Amino acid sequence: RRVAARTVAERVADELGTSIGDGVGYTVRFNDHVGEGTLVRVMTDGILLNELHRDRDLRAYDTLIIDEAHERSLNIDFILGYLRQLLPRRPDLKVIVTSATIDTERFATHFADADGTPAPIIVVEGRTFPVEVRYRPYGGDDPDDPNDDRDQVRAVIDAVRELAQEGPGDVLVFLSGEREIHDIADAIRDEARHDRLLRDVDVMPLYARLSSAEQHRIFEPHRGRRVVLSTNVAETSITVPGVRYVVDAGTARISRYSRRLKVQRLPIEPVSQASANQRAGRCGRVAPGVCIRLYTHDDYLERAEFTEPEILRTNLASVILQMTAIGLGDVDRFPFVEPPESASIRDGYLLLDELGAFDGGRLSKVGRQLARLPVDPRLGRMVIEADREGCVREVLVIASALSIRLGAQGYQTL
Repeated sequence: RRVAARTVAERVADELGTSIGDGVGYTVRFNDHVGEGTLVRVMTDGILLNELHRDRDLRAYDTLIIDEAHERSLNIDFILGYLRQLLPRRPDLKVIVTSATIDTERFATHFADADGTPAPIIVVEGRTFPVEVRYRPYGGDDPDDPNDDRDQVRAVIDAVRELAQEGPGDVLVFLSGEREIHDIADAIRDEARHDRLLRDVDVMPLYARLSSAEQHRIFEPHRGRRVVLSTNVAETSITVPGVRYVVDAGTARISRYSRRLKVQRLPIEPVSQASANQRAGRCGRVAPGVCIRLYTHDDYLERAEFTEPEILRTNLASVILQMTAIGLGDVDRFPFVEPPESASIRDGYLLLDELGAFDGGRLSKVGRQLARLPVDPRLGRMVIEADREGCVREVLVIASALSIRLGAQGYQTL
């Protein structure tokens, strides 16, 4: 999202003939490129959530555009619920919720007015070209070839070779994590040494943990054909220019909370139909494109229509903590687009009690400190206790390592 905020701000500024920090600015964690004359401010959802602590009615804004709402992250769902409560107090506030693959009826009902009339739905047809979808399953999933023993690496290389014969244009490959990206990058480079179709291919990785400079290389002009190996950051957050072809492995790492183990996991799961369609649409921006899916059409039809909201599959301790700090009342009465299960709410309260965040139903001193730290409450509690014990520097290193989502190993937890 940090990369998306910067690139969107740069594009808007370019379209309006202004510069970053002047008419258009952006704010992400540790970077604030906003001036006194800024009229359009692009920010991450976490930054907007943090502003609620200082500006409960969001008086600094007359219009809010919530983009990529279909991702249904924890912060997005919380913001949508908060805006549902805020609009009666701020009838002058304009709220626009946008997405290419959104469940429009659900969102329109969520923002219905006092007499039950749903919010208006406006369909804006973008400039897109037709995309041909081909299904190329591999291994035991290929019904046409029971002897197919290819692995994912070989299947991706074969798909890239097939697309290289279609004509000029870059290839965007969707994979589930960093390990897969580096393994396939090495394999394509090795193959290119003796394969004329891949000889002049420039292989580039793209994932959230890359530095800003490395991520920005994607947008630089280039010659020849690029093969961009990406996680789902290129699904919606970043539009990679020049893409004519897509290879979709059909999987992603989806964060899930295990109530039994009390840990947040990051297993590899099949993506929803909405995500698969979003990926295919990446290659129809500049010309007719081709999307190769490395799974069967029947597999696609059996997948969920939309991605399950994060609030239904994560620990709610941080949400409960923020809601209590802002004074929004009980979680079970909050107008979420899709309310979480009561068991998940109970687990969130139990965890906060264990951390000493509550005192007689109200936030304790520790709870107020936790609410100001932009990390998992468990990691924040480590840092607060380290301050008391005089070892903050050492514990910060451990807490930082535990907070990283590692693409190869999964989600690091306590």
